[in-house]
Amino acid sequence: MEVKKITQEELDNITKLQTEIAQLLQDIGVNEAEKHAMLHKIAGVNTKQEDVKKELEEKYGPININLENGEYTVIEKQNG
Repeated sequence: MEVKKITQEELDNITKLQTEIAQLLQDIGVNEAEKHAMLHKIAGVNTKQEDVKKELEEKYGPININLENGEYTVIEKQNG
């Protein structure tokens, strides 16, 4: 029985493409790991922000802060 082969050029082309796919999949994995780490950092920053908000509310009461100039207005309780 005769062994049939594709040309060397065809083999090189498909091998190159397969290698490129493998590299892209690896890059996706690295990016996902970085994304995961960044999401944890965001969670940490959110926690710190909530702590600061609590400290400010303890000091000033319920307020809205203008982040451009630091001015604030008191949030009035609504009866009802």
